[in-house]
Amino acid sequence: MKKLLFLTIMGLFYYPVSAQDKYFKNWPKGAEPKEVGLKLSRHFLATPHTNFGFPTPPGSITYSEVCAWYGALKFASVSSNQDLAHKLDQRFRPLLYEKKNLQPRPDHVDPNIFGSIPLELYMQTKNPLYLDMGKWFADQQWTMPAKVKPEYQALLDRGLSWQTRLWIDDMYMITNIQSQAYRATKDRKYIDRAAHEMVVYLDSIQRPNGLFYHAPDVPFFWGRGNGWMAAGMTELLSSLPKDNTDRPKILKAFQLMMASLKQYQTPEGMWLQLIDDKESWPETSGSAMFAFAFINGVKKGWLNEEEYGPAARKAWLAINQYIDVNGDVREVCQGTNKENSRQYYLDRKRITGDMHGQAPVLWCSFALLNK
Repeated sequence: MKKLLFLTIMGLFYYPVSAQDKYFKNWPKGAEPKEVGLKLSRHFLATPHTNFGFPTPPGSITYSEVCAWYGALKFASVSSNQDLAHKLDQRFRPLLYEKKNLQPRPDHVDPNIFGSIPLELYMQTKNPLYLDMGKWFADQQWTMPAKVKPEYQALLDRGLSWQTRLWIDDMYMITNIQSQAYRATKDRKYIDRAAHEMVVYLDSIQRPNGLFYHAPDVPFFWGRGNGWMAAGMTELLSSLPKDNTDRPKILKAFQLMMASLKQYQTPEGMWLQLIDDKESWPETSGSAMFAFAFINGVKKGWLNEEEYGPAARKAWLAINQYIDVNGDVREVCQGTNKENSRQYYLDRKRITGDMHGQAPVLWCSFALLNK
């Protein structure tokens, strides 16, 4: 009895140190995720709708702004910041009515991710209008467009989105909105078809080292391109039911990619514009996407915490050195098409404050705060 009482009392004071406490706490000044996320979220709210770096207003909301918006909304939720969540909702409301023309047309893989925002707003506000809008955008990826093409029908017949093109970017643009639709509706069709799509991409473009070419005809390991894939697998695995038959293959591919990325992390904690090319420069958007995948991998038990926890922490600390006092992330690769040229990737402009870079830093902020 005394022994049992002793063990019970000791249990109140002793518990195993989790990755949450061991690697994702006790941040130095300026690197606290709640502080960083709030700074970037407020900066996002103060920034007019962006147009990929061009000074003119956009014709529609860009996918990079959607990704930052999504990050800010998730951050507001995990940090229980109701004021921030309300302001992010208010930013969206004009798009329902007087600025409805800014809603993207769902005619390409990139614009469709817009639906992730109303789906997240629905999950936070329970406004059915948001659910209907978000589901509509998610469904359009599997609905034949007005301009029917034989190749579209062939893809749909295989259970794939007609927007399939085998670029690595797609595996965030498709998987995020389909995962969001599943989270909002609990309808398995969304997450199951996203998993099926992912497996086709893995079979087509993942290399033996776990990394991905930008496209089958572009044999370069572009940083942010691989980041889209890493973040897409992370979003998918976070919600993919254990009984989905594609899950083991996706998890294995994720782990293979993370093992390779760990080898290419710089001593500073970053990753390069071309991951395996030492003559290229440290690039923040890809680095933050890889950090997002590492953080989630450790927290969710997909990765060994003793091996990947330090790497995830190092990455977050390194990325914070690239955030200026205004909340702008520096050294962000400009928007990039595929090109079969090493020099093309090395010569891409390095931008400050671009949404491609703001977004994944916000993802890391909410991932670090998430339980």
